This record gives sequence, structure tokens and C-alpha cells, in this order.
Amino acid sequence: MDNIVATVAWQRGANEAFTDKRFSRGHQWSFDGGLTVRASSSPQVVQKYSDPAGIDPEEAFVASLSACHMLTFLWVAASKGHVVDSYRDEASGVMSKNAKGKYFVSSVTMKPQVVFSGANRPDRAALEALHHAAHEDCFIANSVLTEVKWEPVV
Repeated sequence: MDNIVATVAWQRGANEAFTDKRFSRGHQWSFDGGLTVRASSSPQVVQKYSDPAGIDPEEAFVASLSACHMLTFLWVAASKGHVVDSYRDEASGVMSKNAKGKYFVSSVTMKPQVVFSGANRPDRAALEALHHAAHEDCFIANSVLTEVKWEPVV
């Protein structure tokens, strides 16, 4: 596989001293397809100097897990002959302190709501199996130590 590249860029404002810690946390993320998005620290962490319109790393982490799970789920479902019409997930993450007293994203819960059509619609057990298989093959889930759960909405 190719290297994965994301460019993260920040520039100090002309009137920001920086060493007083009163500088903007707003920055940009750019990706190989040409997309650039606003990013920032979480307004919950650095209130005054964050850009609330920007994506923060913790949100991106939750979204990455959710998107990877969804894309893997769609592939697994298609492989099993299921037709998926739509997929929507309202994933959430929990920040906790670890044994060293440092904050980390300790769990991510996905609540995927999947709409199927056609004759081959999975029952509850088959749906759970599809999500389990997707989780096992998700690149991002396999890259982290955070507990990742899913609670399918039926």
C-alpha cells in the first residue's frame, strides 16, 4: 500500500506573542485529493483560542473509526449478498484519564443505522455478525487501543 499523507499547517498571527500561550489553535488539514479543511483544538479544551468551526483531533479520531467501520461493513455486506440502501452512524467518544493521569479517547461507541432492501435482509444475529466482521477488518480499529463498540440501531 502507498504511504498515507496528510498535511497539517499552522501559522502564528502577527499580533500573537506565542510564549504567553495566547495564540490561535486554528489550523488546516490538507489531503492528497485536494481537500483542505479547517481544524482546531477542541473548544472544550482550549476555549478562547480554538476555532469552534474547525474539526478537532478527537472528533476526527471518532469520525475515522466510524468511517472505516462503515466502509468495511459495506464491503462485508455486499460480499454476503445484502443490498444496503443507506448507512448512518452517530458515533461518540469518551475522554478519560489513563493510569498516568493523561487524557485519552477511552472508548468510541458507534450507533449505525443500516437500511437494507431486497430479499436477502440480515436478521439481528446476522447484522451483529456483519458488524463484528467489519470491526475485525477495519484498518483504523486495528490501529488503536481504544475500546470500540457498536450498537446497531434497528
